[in-house]
Amino acid sequence: MAASRGKRGVSYERLSPTGTEKYNTEENVFFFSKLTYSWFNRVISTGYKKPLEREDLFELNESDSPYSVCPKFEKQWRKEIQKSTTGLMASYIQRMLLKKTSFHKPSLILPLWQTFKYLLIKVALLKVAADVLAFMSPQIMKAMIMASESQPSSCWRGCGYAVALFFVVLSQTLLRQLYLRNNMLTAVKIKTAVVGLIYKKALTLANSSRQNYTTGQIVNLMSADTQQLLEMAVTVNQLWSVPFQIIVAVVFLWKELGPSVLAGVALLLLVIPVNVHIAAKVRRLKKSQMKYSDQQVKLLTEILHGIKILKLYAWEPAYQRKILSIREREMDVLKSSGYLTAYSMLTLTCIPFMVLLATFGAFFHLDKENVLTAAKVFTSISLFNILRHPLFDLPSVISAVAQTRVSLSRLEDFLFAEDLNPEDVSTNYSGNHAVGFIGASFRWEKNGLPILKNLSVKIPEGSLVAVVGQVGSGKSSFLSAVLGEMEKLEGTVQRRGSVAYVSQQAWIQNDSLQENILFGADLNRPYYNLVLESCALLPDLEQLPDGDQTEIGERGVNISGGQKQRVSLARAAYSDADLYLLDDPLSAVDVHVGKHLFEKLIGPSGLLKSKTRILVTHNLTVLPHTDLIIVMEEGRISQMGTYQELISKRANFVELVQNFGAERTSEETTPVEVSSSKEEGQLGRKLQQKGLLKHKDSSFGQRKAHTNNKEKVAAGGMKMSVVLKYLQAFSWRWMWLTIAAYVGQNALGIGQNLWLSTWIAETAQVSDFTEWKQSRNYKLSIYGLLGFIQGLLVCCGAYVLTRGSLSASRAMHGQLLDNVLHLPLQHFVTNPVGRIISRFTKDLSVVDVRFHFYLGTWLNFTLDVIGTILVITSASPLFIVVIIPLGYFYFIIQRYYIASSRQIRRLMGASQPPVISHFSETLVGRSTIRAFGHQERFIRKNYDVVYESIVSFYNSLISNSWLSVRLEFLGNLMVFFSAMFVALSGNIVSSSTVGLLISYGLNVIQILNLWVRRACEIETNAVSIERVCEYATMDKEEPWIMSKRPPMGWPDRGIIEFANYKAHYRKDLGLALNDVSFQTQSKEKVGIVGRTGAGKSTLTNCLFRVLEGCEGKIIIDGIDISTIGLHDLRGNLNIIPQDPILFSGTLQSNLDPLGKHSDLELWEVLELCDLKDFVWSLPKKLLHEISEGGENLSVGQRQLLCLARALLRKTKILVLDEATASVDMETDNFVQSTIKREFHNCTVLTIAHRLHTVMDSERVLVLDAGRILEYDTPQNLLQRKGAFSEMVAEAGIRR
Repeated sequence: MAASRGKRGVSYERLSPTGTEKYNTEENVFFFSKLTYSWFNRVISTGYKKPLEREDLFELNESDSPYSVCPKFEKQWRKEIQKSTTGLMASYIQRMLLKKTSFHKPSLILPLWQTFKYLLIKVALLKVAADVLAFMSPQIMKAMIMASESQPSSCWRGCGYAVALFFVVLSQTLLRQLYLRNNMLTAVKIKTAVVGLIYKKALTLANSSRQNYTTGQIVNLMSADTQQLLEMAVTVNQLWSVPFQIIVAVVFLWKELGPSVLAGVALLLLVIPVNVHIAAKVRRLKKSQMKYSDQQVKLLTEILHGIKILKLYAWEPAYQRKILSIREREMDVLKSSGYLTAYSMLTLTCIPFMVLLATFGAFFHLDKENVLTAAKVFTSISLFNILRHPLFDLPSVISAVAQTRVSLSRLEDFLFAEDLNPEDVSTNYSGNHAVGFIGASFRWEKNGLPILKNLSVKIPEGSLVAVVGQVGSGKSSFLSAVLGEMEKLEGTVQRRGSVAYVSQQAWIQNDSLQENILFGADLNRPYYNLVLESCALLPDLEQLPDGDQTEIGERGVNISGGQKQRVSLARAAYSDADLYLLDDPLSAVDVHVGKHLFEKLIGPSGLLKSKTRILVTHNLTVLPHTDLIIVMEEGRISQMGTYQELISKRANFVELVQNFGAERTSEETTPVEVSSSKEEGQLGRKLQQKGLLKHKDSSFGQRKAHTNNKEKVAAGGMKMSVVLKYLQAFSWRWMWLTIAAYVGQNALGIGQNLWLSTWIAETAQVSDFTEWKQSRNYKLSIYGLLGFIQGLLVCCGAYVLTRGSLSASRAMHGQLLDNVLHLPLQHFVTNPVGRIISRFTKDLSVVDVRFHFYLGTWLNFTLDVIGTILVITSASPLFIVVIIPLGYFYFIIQRYYIASSRQIRRLMGASQPPVISHFSETLVGRSTIRAFGHQERFIRKNYDVVYESIVSFYNSLISNSWLSVRLEFLGNLMVFFSAMFVALSGNIVSSSTVGLLISYGLNVIQILNLWVRRACEIETNAVSIERVCEYATMDKEEPWIMSKRPPMGWPDRGIIEFANYKAHYRKDLGLALNDVSFQTQSKEKVGIVGRTGAGKSTLTNCLFRVLEGCEGKIIIDGIDISTIGLHDLRGNLNIIPQDPILFSGTLQSNLDPLGKHSDLELWEVLELCDLKDFVWSLPKKLLHEISEGGENLSVGQRQLLCLARALLRKTKILVLDEATASVDMETDNFVQSTIKREFHNCTVLTIAHRLHTVMDSERVLVLDAGRILEYDTPQNLLQRKGAFSEMVAEAGIRR
């Protein structure tokens, strides 16, 4: 991806995935090579010699890539939207004038047809040709049977028929593979086009529409629903092909059996309502399953993003039960679906022989003199076998149509949801102001109340504007209104120039730190270094293991909140925009860093001094240096003016400043005294001289290890242990019952054919048919009974297979969930969430739906192959001479294919998570992407990751075609030799045996192909089992509960002791905490301070055993915490974290997920947190639905809810991890006073950026580079003139 930095836009070009352009060999090969896929030999050969890598695969044709497909489809979709919009206007007029309500909802079908119609027509023509050839084989077989009955028999004529049969089946093979390849590739292009449209829609979706779609639901639309669309596109030709094949088969059958065939057709027609009924049930079940799947993905995504909270609060079992509860409901749906499949298998197995029974019965009944000959019987059976496949497909086609209707409806609803209106913000206006509001009101939700009311303000270009106010007053919404993110109700919004936006909760990409700052632009090294210096990032780069090339984890999980915010600021600064919207970026950083940022970047003398800057802030010390102050109150601008104007005229503003000054006694009217970089350097040198500041070995340097951005792809053959793990979960009982049912049904199938062959052979030898006619009803009844028993065994096989698969699904899902929740927190820091989500969606889908089906069909085909070979060799022993070399070639082809196919499958598995991860990342950062105007770049990036996923799929598709052509060619040889042996035998072999051999020979082509393919599919799909099981072997955290349990009421005093404690994040890295020793008193209030990377958060991690120590002890009230279970420890500690994480669900469930507290207790803590009036005003009160991530609450309100959550736990130890960084000073003071009052009898450890919050602590612990510098009362530390004294002086705090 290339781009250049500029104010207005960026230009992009596609780069080859491997760095050098590769051509697709398929476009440059001869016709024969295309037909036989010989051009793919290179990949197959390479895969056999070594595990395939991405560079070994062929690239896509340009016409098949997302870069070509998506824009074409989007053009057609826009036409459909325009028609629908016109229809909407007409509908409105009709409703008003004629009271009619017709409305044309946009449909995906027409745009898809317009985009892909020529490909679809080509595929249909190939299907017609393949179907026509399928009906030629029975006619040639009929001719051979009749030739064997003629006297004398002509050997040459028989050989001619054998050659003709060979060429027909060979042509059918080549045409069918052309059809399958083109059909699947077209289906993939359809899915790709819709995925591209969903991604683009997600970037333009209005926030009012976004309320109806969680991240999990949108991800499910892009994965599950588009996959359903792909499956429908694969089977769409069956909608016309099935009736076509039925009609042709009936015509040929009429020629053989006359009007009696109508009895069989009538029975077929009776089956159609059954199939329709089954399809309707499947549709309902699919809809239910998708609903539960949505819920599970949504909850799981939130759990993984909030995993730190779950671990710190020991909530994993509660949320595990929630996931398992949803899963159980999904399992009930899968059970019903499985039983429905068993019923379908019964009808599908019974229909062919019932049709034969009805037809032959009618044949005898219509004319008593009718006699079945070998030609009539075996030609009819072959035709009915051809008919069997479309009949087998018919329910799945009807089911696919039903399921696709559900998916199409969901997709159309999403794609037609309301977008942001770009006309809400006017960019073409007169005047020299950068931003203007004229009587403007806004709301977030479609039918919600106005959040911002009657805003009127003009912000001059180049000015610095501060927006202040209490929590929930509308400060962040003010910036969202400038960006056009809110729905405008009235008035005018004006904005000029390019925009850079820094959100309150910094959005960080899963990329290197440098790429996060460049944000798609070219590197301008001098300006880049200037930005790094202005954003105080240079010291951090020295600490990072790879400097600015260090990979940042998903959502910035492996850097601190302050570092995330500074990276976000650096991204904005590097963009060189005209307008900067800064949503409280100073709250998450230390005081001295905040002053540095204001002086060097934001303030009147900073890097952005010539730009227009709108700064939302709770730091009122910066107000004297702003050009304009806007005070927000309940969504209105209550006051506005310069600092001096507001101080002199506005009593409320003075009160606001005084409230701030009560805690912080510095003079607001004096200039901000930011320590110079020289002074900071002097302090750094002093600390280094003491041997305490070692940039390369700091705790930060250890903690911020590499993220595992690229998934490792397994290599080598499938281990039998993987399949054994599945079979163990499947249950051996169900496995043996399945084998017994399948052996029985195949034995009965062979018995049916042998019974029929013997009966026909008797017919040929009988001269007087009187006796034969008397026994025919008996013979026919036996034939029917064998078929009926076979059908029952098929049904039983499907039933026990379903029971076993449900057992495996439940066990493997439960194990995976348990393994993931037991992983240490560091795993989630270094691995993208999308990787874990893909295990629960794509890989478990294989376990739920496919793997047992592949095992069952493989077993069935294996028994079919054994039965076929036994039948043919018993009738023609010479055939064994052909079977041995053909079997050898089968084995060789299979070995070559599996080696490559298995690795391509693994590459496919590794290429899918980046698509989901990038999409999820985009959904989280959509406001930032829109603000910077980088939608097109992210759309192109989506094309890149989708392209990579399709490349693996494309190579897998070609490898399947390569295999099929070769296997079917060997099968065609088997047919040819069996026909030649028959022809050369002359009159030695009876006509019934001729019919039996050739019909089995024709059948073996498909069976052998499907047998090898199923074996390959088992091995390639076992990759999903392997991926699910791999979490069982990963390092886990210590047990949640151990045999040693702390006594009830522990800890009762709250005395914490660190004794010579050492810890590191990895064994190959230095110490993150180095020989830390200190002890708190009971109920003591201890402040913990230190610069970024000092080890403050590491200390908390060790206390909660998120990080295990390598030496020393932590003792709480006399118990070494390493000797008890993690939940016994964490469940008895309390923490208010820096990031206020909430989960979707009710407000009540967020406060008390374990359901331990009464409503009265909840209202009490809400009152203590000053949230009672707010919650009481909500329509559903405690049952108010919190949206995903708590997005329908302000950050300050989320933080207060986290305080309420902590108040409910009532433990003796509380840790405040920079808990008030995101709230205004008044709320901060309120929170601090509440904590002092409610936790007065608790030991409180406070980690703070704002030093004033620790000034009232009884003692202060000063950390640097993982060591303790100082530990004493604040007064004593100030008198010593040490590190703490210097930090206080820098912060401008005077005591």
